[in-house]
Amino acid sequence: MRMSKEAQSRPITPFSNDIGPRLLPFFHHSIKKYGKLCFTWLGPTPVLNIMDSDMLKEIFSRIDEFEKPHPKGTGDLLASGLITIEGDKWAKHRKIINPAFHYEKLKYVVTASCSSGEEMIRGWKKRSLAGEVDVWPDLQHLTGDVLCRAAFGVTYNHVKSILPLQQEQISLMTKIVQFTFIPGWSLLPNKLHKRMKEIDHKIKGSLEDIVIKREKAMKEGVYEDDLLGLLLKSNMKEIQESGHQKGMSIEDVIQECKAFNFAGQETASVLLAWTLILLSKYQNWQDRARDEVLRVFGNNKPDFDGLSRLNTVSMILNEVLRLYTPGFMTMRAVHKTTKLGNIQVPPGTVLLVPMILIHHDPANWGDDAKEFNPERFSEGVSKATKNKLCYFPFSWGPRTCIGQNFALLEVKVALTLILQNFSMQLSPSYKHAPNALLTPTPQYGVPLILTGIGSNPSACI
Repeated sequence: MRMSKEAQSRPITPFSNDIGPRLLPFFHHSIKKYGKLCFTWLGPTPVLNIMDSDMLKEIFSRIDEFEKPHPKGTGDLLASGLITIEGDKWAKHRKIINPAFHYEKLKYVVTASCSSGEEMIRGWKKRSLAGEVDVWPDLQHLTGDVLCRAAFGVTYNHVKSILPLQQEQISLMTKIVQFTFIPGWSLLPNKLHKRMKEIDHKIKGSLEDIVIKREKAMKEGVYEDDLLGLLLKSNMKEIQESGHQKGMSIEDVIQECKAFNFAGQETASVLLAWTLILLSKYQNWQDRARDEVLRVFGNNKPDFDGLSRLNTVSMILNEVLRLYTPGFMTMRAVHKTTKLGNIQVPPGTVLLVPMILIHHDPANWGDDAKEFNPERFSEGVSKATKNKLCYFPFSWGPRTCIGQNFALLEVKVALTLILQNFSMQLSPSYKHAPNALLTPTPQYGVPLILTGIGSNPSACI
């Protein structure tokens, strides 16, 4: 706790992408002192650090032996559904939800992102006349707005009230996790835990109303092609073909809605924020990205097919995901003695996978591992990683994040609109300080100097 507090107490000056010591100071210190395969304790729990590529492949592929640690107390109030469930229930949910996230079905994400992006750009055009704009609150609003439109479509306005509640939950959870090493603390009925439960009750109530209305409409033959509509359609098909036992209950659907609301907004807003910061810092890459966007779309709004031709933008996003991984660490637990590589892991051990440290490791990426160099992805991810498992911003194996394509499409649309309309520079007031919340958020916001690109207003606007 002391090391974390100290790391977060000051910004990184001068600007550096070496953010591992700030996000995971204790584990960074332990690895430096004892090596990459080392262990420590979190309260009564032994924690084993894993960074070896072959071991990582085993952990992420043998999902029945290496499970996600089940959140205790209020932990499951924030993240649930596919994020935390295991075994047969996970397999059932994944099978039902998969069709809703099929790449070809995600065209509605582009439409939703354009609509929300237009509103944001209009606001920036007014505010940029005054000079500096802190774009961080706008990016959070944007990704929440896109999610509401794309996931809940016709019920968009009913679900918007959930977003500030989930932001409050994230803030509360970051305070709660500071004390999780104290046995039993997560079960105490204190103010933090009570408020978490209150918010959860409100969110579930709102989502339940929406889901029940949608199910009723479907039985009357009214279908919607948003994320919730596709999920309910897939679930109805599964129930008709295999019976109620094989389908998801109303409670299950609500938990999944909560999960993609939480995970979708956080991941996309953080990815977009660090992309704008790095493009403002490295102007040559901003120019290259804009040239590509204008070559592919001109001043027209981005479309689904054109987004797949943004090769330079894809290289940039891969490099941002490497340097500023939204999920900068993950954990797995073993419940019986388990062989991993050449070691025996005793039951009750938690395996820590520090993604941010693996993504920054010179042994994987060379001497420029901490430099922003999208060129390393010019021939794709497998070439950049030399086929080692050292890059997995959306996890790996059967539990790879189901919303990966959703998030990348949304960010590409937003980035296209921004590059069509503005050139960006970091404000002199910018402080480089990734904050170790559930994702690495910019602690002091993202103040940018936005300059309108005169004769290139996007046709979206």
